Amino acid sequence: MSAFNAIGQNREVDQNEFTPEIEPQATWCPGCGDFGVLKALKGAAAELGLDPEEILLVTGIGCSGKLSSYFESYGFHSIHGRSLPLARGAKLANPKLTVIAAGGDGDGYGIGGNHFMHTARENHDMTYIVFNNEIFGLTKGQTSPTSPKGHKSKTQLEGSAKDPLRPLSMSLSAGASYVARTAAVNPNQAKEIIVEAIQHDGFSHVDFLTQCPTWNKDAKQYVPYVDIQQSEEYDFDITDRREAGHAMYETESALYEGKVLTGRYYKDENRKDYQTEKLDRGSMPDQPIAEQYFDDDHEWKRSYDLLDAHK
Repeated sequence: MSAFNAIGQNREVDQNEFTPEIEPQATWCPGCGDFGVLKALKGAAAELGLDPEEILLVTGIGCSGKLSSYFESYGFHSIHGRSLPLARGAKLANPKLTVIAAGGDGDGYGIGGNHFMHTARENHDMTYIVFNNEIFGLTKGQTSPTSPKGHKSKTQLEGSAKDPLRPLSMSLSAGASYVARTAAVNPNQAKEIIVEAIQHDGFSHVDFLTQCPTWNKDAKQYVPYVDIQQSEEYDFDITDRREAGHAMYETESALYEGKVLTGRYYKDENRKDYQTEKLDRGSMPDQPIAEQYFDDDHEWKRSYDLLDAHK
């Protein structure tokens, strides 16, 4: 039994199925890197043979938040920095659902940084795409957690005195089991990485470099870029945390020196995801909550039925 009949159909899917009828044309600024995320996500979903009803896309506040309006699937437009806890709850309630969360660098690494850290630590089985344009775009150009040191903005008139956050390194140290960086200027790699991220069992973090031509004109357009898997200069084992950590640190430092490195950085296929850990400990029902609502024979437990467990 499935909570949604579409789950597990295994049919050939055209990416145009992910273009909604209500808002088919995205209204981001011309030249915005967010278009690249949308295109890569549509291509990845179609390549995986996913039906729109098999996917839940949860977004935060910001330019990136409109992704759920421009992508045909189940969607939830959450408040600032809160896409991950909603996505986690949905995945636990209906594990067969493909859950994707998305937000900007301010939304995900700043306002929602606490949720990002703990979702990675718990290794929830979902994909998190962070639109990283090094600026708060929707609110008209304030310094964000990834803005380079010295960057001048409406909130840092004399230039930011803070070092930028290192999202890849933070993700690895927090416990994410798949970490990658791609860019809107590299559409083929972007689609491939999102495919891998969705297929991965565990928390997949994709730092997606998206240029903002309106509010961050001083930023690079993230070209030329170097795919670390295609370059002989960067040879490391993505399953080795220590080697991955060194590669991430080099990548994050190079970005602010004018060199754009992208690719896969870390993958742990042996670690159990959060739901599996809970099931193994008997602290989660074998029948998902979403399916219980569709089961007329299910006996619902009330809080007073559980009181003996606390004696």
